[in-house]
Amino acid sequence: MTTRTRTAVGTAPGRVNLIGEHTDYNAGLCLPLALSYATTVRASVRDDRGVSVRSAQQGEPWTGTLDGVGPGQVEGWASYAVGVLWALQESGWEVPGVDLVVDSTVPMGAGLSSSAALECAVAAAVAGLLGHDLTPDLRRRLVEVCRRAESEVAGAPTGGLDQTVSLLASAGSALLIDFLDGSTRDVPLGWDEAGLRLLVVDTRVSHALVDGGYAARRADCEAAAAALGLESLREATLEDLDRLEHHRERARARHVVSENARVEAAVEALADHDWTRLGSLMNASHVSLRDDFEVSCDELDLVVGTALQAGALGARMTGGGFGGSAVVLVPTQRADAVVRAIDLAFVAVGLRPVQHLDAVPSGPAQVVQQ
Repeated sequence: MTTRTRTAVGTAPGRVNLIGEHTDYNAGLCLPLALSYATTVRASVRDDRGVSVRSAQQGEPWTGTLDGVGPGQVEGWASYAVGVLWALQESGWEVPGVDLVVDSTVPMGAGLSSSAALECAVAAAVAGLLGHDLTPDLRRRLVEVCRRAESEVAGAPTGGLDQTVSLLASAGSALLIDFLDGSTRDVPLGWDEAGLRLLVVDTRVSHALVDGGYAARRADCEAAAAALGLESLREATLEDLDRLEHHRERARARHVVSENARVEAAVEALADHDWTRLGSLMNASHVSLRDDFEVSCDELDLVVGTALQAGALGARMTGGGFGGSAVVLVPTQRADAVVRAIDLAFVAVGLRPVQHLDAVPSGPAQVVQQ
């Protein structure tokens, strides 16, 4: 095995999902965008089969070998990084022993996909070591590599949304992903020209996708599809839901079916620059996630309700749920007032301050040095 270079640096963005939540693993539609917050990984080749991972944000480094990076062999944050090495080997790559040094500006536990940013940055860095250009075809293959790392090694059964946008996004656009056939297309946003901003509000309520809540929702959806005799809930209609006897499965399926419709409507609203309609769709998405999918929490509901009262056009929780962040579409001239209102609302109920971030639609993973 010969590498092209001894050191390579990969970088990959976090993401926020504008609309289309918990639809990816249901063969549905999602509309995420990459963020300017990113993870950087410096990969240096070793002369043995050893692997080490250390991070500026995490605690103790992880050390092991290429033979010990697979399912059931690694726990904690390092599993997202070294799981990529395992998945690359599984896909036929001759991966060298490496030292990985990680640095990130993606807030952890905020629902902005710090895990996928880490995975995709590792994949980009190793591709750089081996002299592979990140062609469109290779990017799509790396999506599956990184998804396998998260699902099979880290133990979070994600559907691939995060890795797809981190590797395929375009600056200035959201990425419409159809998980029925894997197709993607850029959707220009244009809200800057309309005098709007998309804010991300991190509630600082930590969440983890490996704690069972995410997997339980996925199992509910699979059970609902099976009860309807369908391959996935993408094939279901609202009329089909009347055939579901189990209340919880019916509620989960209602969210998925209605959320897919909201994604299609949101793409139309963006094309028409119909910001009022887009905001209404975001609001409806949050209600569905709160009531039918039951993945919101008091802090997220407080952000959404306060933002709307303070003049936002739309707001919704984003990400897997159980904490994390909300997105808020707001006229630029109202942004400061919305931020202040949310801050005061949290103080009033004795919660610690939130973090406010700007959602600037950014580009995909890159090899930045090799």
